[in-house]
Amino acid sequence: MNDLDRIWEDEAYGAGPIESCWWAETVEPQDWPSLNSEIKTDVAIIGAGFTGLSAALHLAEAGLGVTVLEAQHPYWGASGRNGGFCCLGGAKASHADLVARFGKEEARGFCQAEKSAVECVDGLIDRLGLEVDRHSDGETQLAHRARDFEDLKAGVDQTRDLYGLETQIIPPEELVQTGMNGPFHGAATVNIGFALNPRKYASGLAHAAQNAGARIFAKSLVTNIEKLPGSEYRLHTKSGSVTAKKFILATNGYSSDNVPNWMSGRYLPTQSSVLVTRPISQDEQLAQGWTSTQMCYDTRHLLHYFRLMPDGRMLFGMRGGLTHTPQSESAIRRKIRSDFDTMFPAWSHVETPYYWSGFVCLTRDLIPYAGPIPGMEDGFAGFAFHGNGVSMGSYTGRLLADLVRGIEPRLPYPAPMWHVPRRFPLGRFRRMLMRPAYLRYAWLDR
Repeated sequence: MNDLDRIWEDEAYGAGPIESCWWAETVEPQDWPSLNSEIKTDVAIIGAGFTGLSAALHLAEAGLGVTVLEAQHPYWGASGRNGGFCCLGGAKASHADLVARFGKEEARGFCQAEKSAVECVDGLIDRLGLEVDRHSDGETQLAHRARDFEDLKAGVDQTRDLYGLETQIIPPEELVQTGMNGPFHGAATVNIGFALNPRKYASGLAHAAQNAGARIFAKSLVTNIEKLPGSEYRLHTKSGSVTAKKFILATNGYSSDNVPNWMSGRYLPTQSSVLVTRPISQDEQLAQGWTSTQMCYDTRHLLHYFRLMPDGRMLFGMRGGLTHTPQSESAIRRKIRSDFDTMFPAWSHVETPYYWSGFVCLTRDLIPYAGPIPGMEDGFAGFAFHGNGVSMGSYTGRLLADLVRGIEPRLPYPAPMWHVPRRFPLGRFRRMLMRPAYLRYAWLDR
């Protein structure tokens, strides 16, 4: 058995970061069995988050035998601790960068994939009849500087051209009447996307996949992928193994550099942190002038993302620390609370009993990957959704289900998504690259 080769401190992969996660109060982990035998299956999936569960559901519905192996319990990782934004996104590379690298047609194709990803989740929720505390009519971006509002207005035509979507521009003097009072200089709302409870959504996917015939095992960490003579693989866990014709790696920011070795240096986990308040009364909402249930984010590179949830709690998130220690987590918790108080001063007395952190996953090219693993025939991977895993992770799972079956994906599958990610420099020390990047972004956000 191999020891996992992960690049963050061990504490970041343990229970500590989600000891006070609000979503865990709304959905119990449930009693999933552990793998303690040797079994065979058509397709083995490593990871029971949005990507792995979406792939499992679609493969099982197509009649294949599917086995999902999860190190902790389903939706334990980023899928059960994110901000619950189902929206456009999936890459941090700009549209101009995509055009320069892949051409106009493929860059446009990625825009259509972003749109299809939101529609994919919308369709799954509707088809499966999931109750996910859905709210928000599209997504709103708030300008934190006056010049940023000019950029938001300038982007209206491009959004219409690339996505076929309309944008509502909200001048700064109208923010109060829309229930979005704060230190902002205007806003833009794109009319696609919605907010949800990510654990309720992921739990719904897990049970739908199980009902379709997929077997899901918790506490079943895959430590080695062994290529067998012929065309099969054996995935080893501490107390069992799965022999499969094909496999999918869907571990995203919780991956290991040696399972398989191809992953080494091709992904970079970065921390994001979230706090949630107690329910804020209507009078308290009116005192701040924030009554909107829109999901929002600001125009910073190191952005804040936030939304008033249906039960009156405010969720507020931002990028996390560069290390994961008790000291760094305390510092980030103080920082996020300070930023919250600055943005919503009338709520400085409101308690924030819930705080947690988790990994966002990047690639060096700042685009997601969904495709085969070079050098491992019938092995596939999907990862790096750059903070937009609700939509793009679910969508990637559906794409991989088609690829595993050997059929052309029925949804947009543009070149940026099957471009093999390059490795980051510095190997397992690549986290060091984040410090100068964060310093630069902080300077640009002034």
